[in-house]
Formats: sequence, C-alpha cells, structure tokens
Amino acid sequence: MTGTHPDRGPGIIAVLGAFVLNGALLGSWAPRVPALATQIGADEGALGLSLLGASAGMIAASILAGRLCAAFGARVVMTVSGVAGSAMLPALGLARSPTTLGLLLIALGAMVGVMDVAMNVSGVTATRRTGRSIMPLFHAAFSFGTLAGSVGAAVAAGQGLAPSRHFVIVAVICGGVTVGIARWIPVEELLRVPPQSGRAGRAPFRRPALWLLGGVALCASVAEGATADWSALFGVRERGLSEATGALIYACFSITMMCTRLCGEVIQRRWGAPRMLVGGAAIGGLGLATAVVAPSPVLVFAGFAVAGVGLAYASPIVMELSGAAGRRADGGGGEREVAFATTIAYSGFLLGPPMVGGVAELTSLPLALGAVAALVLLIGPLTLAAGAFRRRESAAAEESAAHAAQSTPIRRETG
Repeated sequence: MTGTHPDRGPGIIAVLGAFVLNGALLGSWAPRVPALATQIGADEGALGLSLLGASAGMIAASILAGRLCAAFGARVVMTVSGVAGSAMLPALGLARSPTTLGLLLIALGAMVGVMDVAMNVSGVTATRRTGRSIMPLFHAAFSFGTLAGSVGAAVAAGQGLAPSRHFVIVAVICGGVTVGIARWIPVEELLRVPPQSGRAGRAPFRRPALWLLGGVALCASVAEGATADWSALFGVRERGLSEATGALIYACFSITMMCTRLCGEVIQRRWGAPRMLVGGAAIGGLGLATAVVAPSPVLVFAGFAVAGVGLAYASPIVMELSGAAGRRADGGGGEREVAFATTIAYSGFLLGPPMVGGVAELTSLPLALGAVAALVLLIGPLTLAAGAFRRRESAAAEESAAHAAQSTPIRRETG
C-alpha cells in the first residue's frame, strides 16, 4: 500500500484521544454516585441494582459491536457511539428514581461498550499498519482518561456543582472532541472478499484459542474489579487505615498500571506478547498475595502497586492477539474476535466484585482477595494453552491451503 496512512501521526493521536474519551466518560459519572443516590432517594440495595445497568448495557452492546464495526467501519461506529454516549451523560443528572437511573445507565453503558470495541478495533488497525506494538499505550490513555474524569468529578463535587451541570460540561467536551478526531481514526479498507472457511472465518465461540484468551481477560478483569471495589475496604477493616488513606490504595494501583502501560511497546518488542502475559501473571499474583498477607500498611500499598504492574498488559495484549486471530488474508478482520474478548472481560467486571463479596461473607475478605490472587496466576497457563491452539489452527489452515492449491486444476495455454 502506498501513500501516507491516516493512522500515522494524527491517526495514532486520534486513537489515543478515543481511549482517553472513553475513560473520561466512565471516570466522570462513577464518582458522582453519592450525589446521584441522594438525588433519587435510593437505599444501598436499590442503588446497587441501578448501577448494574451500566455493566449490563456494556455486555449486551459489546456482543453486537463487532458486527457493526465489520459492516460500517470502526470510525463510524466509534464516532456515533462517542457522540451518543456524551449526549446521554447529562440525562443521568435528571434521574429522579432508581428505575430511571438504571435505564439511563443501560443506555450509557451500551454506548460506552460499543465505543470500547470500536476503539480497540481501530487500535488493532493502527498496530497492523505501523508495525508497532502500541496497544498498551492506547490502554494507558484509557487509564489516563479515567483518572482525568475522576479528578474532574472530585473538583466538581468539591465546588458543589450539581451532577446535571457537571455532566453537561463533560458531554460538551467529550462530544466535541469525538467529532474533531473522527476523520483521523484509522479504519480497515472494507474490501469485498468471498467468505473464508479458514480460522479467520470461523465464529469466535467455536475457537478454543479465543475462549482461552477470553479467560485471560476474565481473570484480569475480575482482579481489576475486585481491587476497585474492595481494596479500600480491605485497608480500612483489615489494616486499620483511615477511609481517606484506604481510598488511595486503588489510586496507587491505577497509577502503576498506567505508567507500566506506557513502557509496553519497548517491553513487547523485547520479550513478546506471551511472555508479557505469563510474567505479568506471576508479578500480579505475587503483588496481590503480598497485599493480603502483609501485616504492614506500607506493604499493602506496595502489594497493590505491584499488582497494577503485573496486570497492566493483560487487557491490551488480549485485544491485540484476538484481533490477530481474526485477521483475514486481505489484512482486515478481527472485529468479531475483539468484541468477543471484550464481552468476556466485561463479564468479569460485572461478576467479579459480587463474587468476592460472597466468598468474603462465607470466609473472610483476606481469603476472598487471596482467591483473586490465585485466579491471576491462571493467566499464565491460559496464555500458553491459547498459544498452543493458535499454532494448531495455523498449521491446519496452512495444510488446508496447500491441499486446495494441489487440487486446483492447472489451465494450459494453447496456440
């Protein structure tokens, strides 16, 4: 392919911007939950059911997002979902009942989920065209977006700004930036090629390698969700920290994860994706285990910080490998595979925290978080097994192609 690609330079910046915007949308509304709870007059039980709407919307929409990207292109899907999600955000500030809030969160979660898949598809496209392993960098931008959104929410709350006004400001900024960067989002050329019977043409749920990669995403998302929801409570109840200090545990985890992702391209070029996942699993599991068993509050912070380092590459590498597993002979493809992995990851975020709570209720919170540490260690074997199935698929596809070539009749020119 000749000429200048739109994903080089401005294109990469545009994808980085998409990840930042997606993170900012999520990070802006979640910290305002206390104000929203007061606004709708909900108790903890009703509020919890309402908050499930966001995760439910994300999971339901991500299932369809891959097909939308394949049909219309990731640029169109990302732009529409980004603008729609931004427009829906102010509506949260107008909710006056748990039911209304839940329905609005379903809609917002659906748009955020579709945008998540589209931006990951665009990220995979950028890695293909540039030949650079920059998916961790894109996911670092997402972490930065959630951090920026949460800081903005804290400032808004500190200034006594009502959620409705705060969300309008965020919506105008995010919607405007989405439209501004849309033209630079890289997309695959939608070439009209015949359906394939090889590995890239099979449905994702029929491919063991993709289930195993999804398992990696599931383990990582359960650990991230458990850390987000339970680390502060663990620090307060089990190690005697104040609520303000305990809240900093997750911030520490998030910052080390973001900083580690910034180094992802160099590390992946040196060690390769599978080693990054296997090594990260060992580091992440050790970090969580240390945080759970260490009696010192300092070691609790250190353990969760190390866990952030170990888990940093799981999600971006899984998205990259999933996209590669669906690559077609023409160089495109991978939309369904990325959506498949994203759906499983969202399931982990949805199911992980309540599972930890259930285990903690039956045993104790340290044992529940210890079980999460053991789950993180499973990432290593799952990665190795996924690699083995990918090699089998590749060998089978090559054998099938060779057999087809041998059986194709050769035309002889005459005259």
